[in-house]
Amino acid sequence: MKKITINWRKVLLIAAVFLASTVIQVLALNAFLIPNKVFSSGFNGIAQLLSILFENVFHIGLQPGMFLMIFNIPIGIIGWKLIGGRFTILSFLNAITVSIVQIVAPTQALTTEPLLASLFGGLLLGVSIGLALRYGFSTGGMDIVAMVVQKRTGRSIGALMNGINFIVVIIAGTFIGWQNALFTLIGIYATGRAIDALYTGYQKLTALIVTSNGDDVVEALHRDLIRGITILPSKGAYTKRDSSTLMMVLSRYELVEMQEIVHRTDPKAFINLLSTVSVSGEFFDADRQLQMRHAVAVPKLETIEAQIEAEKQLESQLDKLEDDDTLSSQEERK
Repeated sequence: MKKITINWRKVLLIAAVFLASTVIQVLALNAFLIPNKVFSSGFNGIAQLLSILFENVFHIGLQPGMFLMIFNIPIGIIGWKLIGGRFTILSFLNAITVSIVQIVAPTQALTTEPLLASLFGGLLLGVSIGLALRYGFSTGGMDIVAMVVQKRTGRSIGALMNGINFIVVIIAGTFIGWQNALFTLIGIYATGRAIDALYTGYQKLTALIVTSNGDDVVEALHRDLIRGITILPSKGAYTKRDSSTLMMVLSRYELVEMQEIVHRTDPKAFINLLSTVSVSGEFFDADRQLQMRHAVAVPKLETIEAQIEAEKQLESQLDKLEDDDTLSSQEERK
């Protein structure tokens, strides 16, 4: 029976980041955004609007954390049932913890200036989300929805998330005041900039993976990620040991999953991430990945020669997909 070893240093680090992310997010909400009626993005913003609605219309004082909990419980359960994984579990626990702490913690403004509140609240919220993403989980809500949709369909929900933020801003402007809506936009922008600074500021990344188990890592990556991989033979200058350097271009949303797959297969693998300014050629977007998941069965790879053969089969099947699309377009014109 294989002995299970626990990396306690990593466990303690993730626990510390989990706690820090929770405290920072509650501070952003209770000390800056909520007292000044500046709204955050996603489910947090919706929860703030519902809290104000219940207070003004039904005269019931409910903290935004209560609505966050109501949103995240079904989302977390569905996410666990559909995709499981550490990301979903930690994200769900983080969202529930934030909801409870937000309800219990006092709401006291550290500043009454809406501009300062939107800037500092947005930055702190971005720091909280960026820290969580950097260590393999999120703050729940739309992040779990995005992961479920990406895993199950291959599609992105960027348009949906932007639509929710747009609705939050419009409702805030119509019923609360357009000044609040404009400060909300500043806060959402600050959140995005903070996330980019802590997590990654680039939509596409090039990963150079140096590993002594190249075939196993390639097989594991191809099992979950539909990305082309270039295998380069390499050799350590100090150890003189032969290795493989795997080069792949991926989106920022696939970064955490890629790192988990590689380190699960080869804990000693070295990963170097490079910013990719632009890509010329085929870089599969979410829709293309969805087509390939339905049409392409990636074979089990046992050798580098098998990897090369698999790439050729992949290209031929892609050409067939393009021919089918062309024929369908011609038939529609007729």
